[in-house]
Amino acid sequence: MEHYIILARSVTYAQRMQKALGRTGIRCQIYRAPRNLTELGCAYAVRLEVNDLPPALAALHQASLDPVQIFLYQRGLYKEVES
Repeated sequence: MEHYIILARSVTYAQRMQKALGRTGIRCQIYRAPRNLTELGCAYAVRLEVNDLPPALAALHQASLDPVQIFLYQRGLYKEVES
């Protein structure tokens, strides 16, 4: 199943992202970022459905919550995408 993950620098930052997205009706999940995607020791990821990325980025920008990186998960692999 395809989805996007947005990397956050900490669990607190990911929780803030989740709250900002929730205010706009976008559902997401928080979990530890896969180790192969980041060199940050305590990075967390916010998982989004594919169609939710554009409105999610707008909501995060409005809340001044910039993602560290964004990845598309497709066919078992992560591919970094531009934000």
